[in-house]
Amino acid sequence: MKVSRRVKPLNLNPDRLFPAEPTVRGIARDLYSEVANLPIISPHGHTDPRWFAENDSFGNAADLLLVPDHYLLRMLYSQGISMDALGVPRLGQDTAADPREAWRLLANNFHLFRGTPSRMWLDWVFAEVFKLDVLLSAETSDFYYDTITEQLQQDAFRPRSLFEQFNIELIATTESPIDTLEHHAAIRASGWGGRVITAYRPDTVVDPGFEGFRSNLARFSELTGEDALDYDGYLAAHRKRRAFFARMGATSTDHGHPTAATADLTETEARALFARITSEQVTPEDAELFRAHMLTVMAGMSLEDGLVMQIHPGAFRNHNPWLFETYGRDKGADIPLATDYVRALQPLLTRYGNETALTIILFTLDETSYSRELAPLAGHYPALKLGPSWWFHDSPEGMRRFRQQVTETAGFYNTVGFNDDTRAFLSIPARHDLARRMDCGFLAQLVAEHRMEEWEAAQLAHDLAYGLAKKAYKL
Repeated sequence: MKVSRRVKPLNLNPDRLFPAEPTVRGIARDLYSEVANLPIISPHGHTDPRWFAENDSFGNAADLLLVPDHYLLRMLYSQGISMDALGVPRLGQDTAADPREAWRLLANNFHLFRGTPSRMWLDWVFAEVFKLDVLLSAETSDFYYDTITEQLQQDAFRPRSLFEQFNIELIATTESPIDTLEHHAAIRASGWGGRVITAYRPDTVVDPGFEGFRSNLARFSELTGEDALDYDGYLAAHRKRRAFFARMGATSTDHGHPTAATADLTETEARALFARITSEQVTPEDAELFRAHMLTVMAGMSLEDGLVMQIHPGAFRNHNPWLFETYGRDKGADIPLATDYVRALQPLLTRYGNETALTIILFTLDETSYSRELAPLAGHYPALKLGPSWWFHDSPEGMRRFRQQVTETAGFYNTVGFNDDTRAFLSIPARHDLARRMDCGFLAQLVAEHRMEEWEAAQLAHDLAYGLAKKAYKL
């Protein structure tokens, strides 16, 4: 394009995110050079398996990069820009927004993302995937939209080709027990060599507060041939679906609960509770107790079938009722909560925490718990590992705070490396690159302070970028 003086160049500095002090920066560069091109292990995320099954074009720039990205939506919405204008469809409706106009809104407001992870991820995608060399702005909006949309029609930009170009060794998607996994079956039948596996996310049939809970249990019954409205049948249905997911490649489960509460009920207590939560009226207290009990039950099932257990607690989901009722989930209205772990996890850990054959990966949105609760727990219980800084804290400063507060008590090897936990497929390599740079910078500081030898840091950099995730998730 013809560049005016108002258009700024897009440059990715090779030293971005490395420490400013020259000696430490030099060590970080050397460490990063050893891990920059390692294959990507993406063991937990929310990409759509349909993409890889059908391998169709991603469409246009707005539909791929703007509409599904709740990080972008929440920032733009906070500035008074409507979801309708951004092209987000209302429940049960098709969007009426022109995708080019929606993209112009992003471009006109791109300054809102200065200094944020979203800006870093998007700039990487723009420069590395689409080879753009000017910044997104009002002046370059149409140029961006046309360039990206045109390239997305090419075979090199279809999902499978990008998967290979990104050097992705594995992606794990996340599906409900009532998902048929038809797209995973299609991927397998296609003969394509990309490894896309699923993970068992039972919230739809474990959380009595989940929309359509009773109808979800009915579907659960249909898929398994068990009576999921009977407690014994309900547990049998879980075991059947877990086994099916494992046959489809799953190595892990995932549990997104409002709190980290666990409970270890007697059979009599559990049956009585199940009768209450499957009735027409469910109290919040019973819903919380059932979720807590099922975390312990699921830990027991993981000990039986070997699936790694992930717990993602501490989000107040859909804090904006109007937004949820109008547009549905995952539109940027989830808010972190203060979360207790020491007392909350004790029932589960008392039962299963000493099991060396069990792996429980714990995440948090409450950074105040890092050094006080999470690192001491993971630094003691053989079954417990800490997941990386997550969601709101999947950022340079969030990653640094995590390492600073966790390492001295839990070390590095009670953590599980990095996972990107994203729906934004094109940002996966950008996120992994950011994490590798931050970890190399952290390790470089330890080397510079003579707290670690550089050869040790090099081994750790490799483990944090690749080895720990592969081991923890049994990949």
